[in-house]
Amino acid sequence: MTKAATRRFFFAGTVLFTAVFLALTVHTHTTMRERTREEALTENVVRGLHVWARYNCENCHTLLGEGAYYAPDLTEIVAQRGRTYLQAFLADPAAFYSEERDRRLMPALGMTPQEISDVIDFLAWVDGIDTNGWPPRPILVAGASVRGIPGFQGQPESEDPALRGRAVFNTTGACASCHALTPGVTLVGPPLAGIATLAEQRLREPGYAGAAKSAEEYLRESILEPSRFLVPGERYAAGGRSLMPEGYQQQLDAAQIDDLVAYLATLR
Repeated sequence: MTKAATRRFFFAGTVLFTAVFLALTVHTHTTMRERTREEALTENVVRGLHVWARYNCENCHTLLGEGAYYAPDLTEIVAQRGRTYLQAFLADPAAFYSEERDRRLMPALGMTPQEISDVIDFLAWVDGIDTNGWPPRPILVAGASVRGIPGFQGQPESEDPALRGRAVFNTTGACASCHALTPGVTLVGPPLAGIATLAEQRLREPGYAGAAKSAEEYLRESILEPSRFLVPGERYAAGGRSLMPEGYQQQLDAAQIDDLVAYLATLR
């Protein structure tokens, strides 16, 4: 290539990539309102941001991948954990985790009920931001070794619905971030070892007040309507609501829910 051709190539490339950069910049700014749900920036969300900053949450946690990486990324924490659980957890973290077992424990920050509500509103707003697929996998907390994460067991393309359901359990559904499959190991929710057998037993109990008639229906009800029946004496509810998040109808499609039920039905 001659010097003249090299010079033309350099200037043409510079102009081209400058134009691309400017076009992408303009596109980003013109879609910012939609991507960040600006219309949802209520006073509660703004107050929640101030709570997040006041308690230095980013010193341990990350949002959108930015932060200290000492504790889990909270970009989709409200969708994955639910408001009821987060309200109870932020009020008293020690009720859910053991320092002896988990080695590190979130401190009791002493937030007021209003501060807790506001910071959850802020995190729920973050949930709705178009993050281009972040985070890439369900958040991890203590006990990952017994939940099968990372590794994401299951075969999402399998012809066996139970294998597809196992993949949903470990990835899209984020079930494994709260439920262990090892007996006696409690993460956020109860361990699910033997849940299919337990479901059959629950249906025969006089106190069962749900609508299910079979173990599979009980499992489906527990996923889609977790507050429909609360097991008496369990610590997995607060204020008459299950700590399990609601809204899986929006997070998963009907086929994924069918596959998840099929997988849970194999846990005997």
